[in-house]
Amino acid sequence: MTSPSGLFSSRRTVLCGAVLAGAAGLGATACASGKGTPKGPATPTAPVDLGAPGEVPVGGARLYREQRLVVSQPAPGEYKAFSAVCTHAGCVVDKVEDGKISCACHGSKFDATTGKVLQGPASVALPAVPVKAAGGKLIAGPDA
Repeated sequence: MTSPSGLFSSRRTVLCGAVLAGAAGLGATACASGKGTPKGPATPTAPVDLGAPGEVPVGGARLYREQRLVVSQPAPGEYKAFSAVCTHAGCVVDKVEDGKISCACHGSKFDATTGKVLQGPASVALPAVPVKAAGGKLIAGPDA
């Protein structure tokens, strides 16, 4: 319904706007438990110092949330790193336990040793990131 001055919208326009606003609010909160969608690339563009290699347990993995990386150590001295940005909706994963990387946003799970999808909705593996132990530090990213 419109007035002669055109200031009123049709009921359909108002309802569509309300639905879109609600969807936008849902999108803003859907990944809140996963700390939202990160800005920037999913993998490092420069080498990242992750600290002492001993922080990653042999046969386990560790989440480096701030650096958006997960590093596993399948065997002593063997390190594998993956982006911690879920390939489904771009949320940062929230935990690593029992060899599984979990994303709280929509429930995707990945293998901490291979990055492969174990449970959807994600359908693409986590991108691998070069990683090495050198000089008492764990370094991930290009030139690692």
